[in-house]
Amino acid sequence: MSSEDEMVACFLRGELSSRRFGQNLRSHLAAAGQTEQLLTHPDLSDTGANFARRALLAATRGYGENCDLFENFPTQVTWTRALLSADEAARVRYLNYSYWVELSGGSRRPADAASRIKAGIRAFDVPNEPFVDAAHALIGGERFPPLILLGESEDNLVCLEGHLRLTAHALVGFQIDIECLIGTAPTMGRWAQ
Repeated sequence: MSSEDEMVACFLRGELSSRRFGQNLRSHLAAAGQTEQLLTHPDLSDTGANFARRALLAATRGYGENCDLFENFPTQVTWTRALLSADEAARVRYLNYSYWVELSGGSRRPADAASRIKAGIRAFDVPNEPFVDAAHALIGGERFPPLILLGESEDNLVCLEGHLRLTAHALVGFQIDIECLIGTAPTMGRWAQ
């Protein structure tokens, strides 16, 4: 089993290393008088730190506010830790967001995005190098933070956090099991379309 607090910590740690979201997150950390250690070394038994992380995720991505990334997100979610096999990972879909839809040629499947990246196709003229760099890191033995996946059940999952890492795994052919946190809820279909 896992918990909401672990998901929030995992989400923020993943975004801290993101080229796209890291700087905004660091700005919010500084404004809250917090250091990166709140995210890099989370103590899930510390109620105050858990509250600070939830507030940070609310400020940066709308968590608990029913807006932005977390619009229509259920309030009661069961969290579990899992290792996804290659077959299971290949069935995970991207968020229903224009960039990921375009990158995958409309399927929202990472394997389709990997094929398009290998063919030199860019989504909205955004460079593919970050995916290729992450794939090389995987080949070199780097271990990524867990992906965060959601669905009404574990057999129909959508990626919440970790799209770049998921794509890197697809680029190398899902060679290793993928560590993830899976959130399920009967009403998750309103979010995970």
